Amino acid sequence: MNFEHLRALTAIVDEGTFEAAADALGITPSAVSQRIKALEASVGQVVVRRGAPCTPTEAGAVLLRTARQVQVLEAEALHSLGHGISSRTVTPVAVNADSLATWFVPVLQEAADWSDTTLDLHVEDQDHSSRLLRQGDVIGAVTGDPAPVSGCRLERLGFMRYVPVATPALRRRFTTEAGVDWADMPVLRFNAKDDLQLRALRARGVDRSPPTHTVPSAEGFLAAVRAGLGWGMLPELQLGTDLTDGSLDLLEDHAHHDVALYWQSWALDSERLHRITECVRRVAREHLRATEQDGPGAGPPA
Repeated sequence: MNFEHLRALTAIVDEGTFEAAADALGITPSAVSQRIKALEASVGQVVVRRGAPCTPTEAGAVLLRTARQVQVLEAEALHSLGHGISSRTVTPVAVNADSLATWFVPVLQEAADWSDTTLDLHVEDQDHSSRLLRQGDVIGAVTGDPAPVSGCRLERLGFMRYVPVATPALRRRFTTEAGVDWADMPVLRFNAKDDLQLRALRARGVDRSPPTHTVPSAEGFLAAVRAGLGWGMLPELQLGTDLTDGSLDLLEDHAHHDVALYWQSWALDSERLHRITECVRRVAREHLRATEQDGPGAGPPA
């Protein structure tokens, strides 16, 4: 495989179009097209879906991961040879929104001092971020998937605890003599992939969906819960003093759900990759729970 062909593939996926890739590479769109055609001829398969934006095919995803690995190793080799000392290498990493809003922040603080690296963060649900590794979009990911991606290393970081909370006013409105009316109390969800609340409802025997509001932002989700829009499963790391000062109520004593988080990264001998892996590991050890303890009615593990 020709390195220039792989660079063209990476540029197309990153920029979205052949024209934008040409601008990024400093060549003509025709030259980009010729390189992709040559790459497809060499592997005997189509590697790019022509669309808006362009996306890699299954074969293209395999080559994309190879291309990114080559770029990482090439940058480090040039650095070791005394070339490109002042250049920064883009390091794409996937992290779920709740982690990014809480325990992952110290990772960003350390990365601020990495003069040879720029982070390209992809925010994705923890149960789906491993897909980005398979596609070659990222070199490492905080994920809830315990199954290792082919060609990647996997290690468990710890457990993130979620608790069901609501404002005292909302809780009073939907409390009967039998307890919380889970079937009618409005609920929040982060997006269509977020099933934490649904699991909690099913564990309490609720089969139908109550009024559901979608708030696709970690900070916005917390703000919506505080505003009384609905109840939600919130990370305890995000709550601060909300429970102690009475701003929010825990809807059930001792109710919680611990979500296991893992770090998956390419099995690549790269100084940059080793550095961010060690940083993520250390920060997770300081902030996440080391063991799982599911509370009553918490539902199955994520």
